[in-house]
Amino acid sequence: MVVANEKVISLVYELRVDSQGGEVIESLSQDNPLTFLYGAGNLLPKFEEYIDGLKVGDKFDFNLAAHDAYGELNNEAIVKIPVSAFEVNGKIDDGLLKIGNTIPMRDNAGNRLNGLVKEITSENVTMDFNHPLAGNKLFFKGEVTEIREATEEELSHGHIHSSCGCGSGGCDDGGCGDSGCGDEHEHSHGGCGSGNCGC
Repeated sequence: MVVANEKVISLVYELRVDSQGGEVIESLSQDNPLTFLYGAGNLLPKFEEYIDGLKVGDKFDFNLAAHDAYGELNNEAIVKIPVSAFEVNGKIDDGLLKIGNTIPMRDNAGNRLNGLVKEITSENVTMDFNHPLAGNKLFFKGEVTEIREATEEELSHGHIHSSCGCGSGGCDDGGCGDSGCGDEHEHSHGGCGSGNCGC
């Protein structure tokens, strides 16, 4: 069996930023692999392209340019927000507004965004909504560890289902997915290859 559409793939990898000798920012082991439904749009398209056709035990080693990963830095994603927007019951949590903090927010359409606090003045907070890895070349090195047929349920939902508590966290914080366990399954989309890295 090879990596192909409608197959569930598990793999491990080491991710470095900017150079092959650079710092490791994510490392997935056999105990906590990235498992996903290939071809369902849950991974970076170029990442899928590089592992297409591999078999269990095959190793991979490739890099993704910024435009094939999380994009170039977008200056329009750096915005000033009035300090008053962070008030709850007329007060601002002192621990919340600190330079370097990442704050979960929602845009006008209700989409979830994470903003990095860059600057704080008496009137505004400058926040960067670029992905933390935007503007970086990514280096992946790893191995395909398992390939299986997807279930009908996984195919109809467009993602894999796994038990809660996938190694990196419990169900309450989303574990290895970007959603908690609203039903008996966790929707697993984690890992930097998936486009949902929390690095």
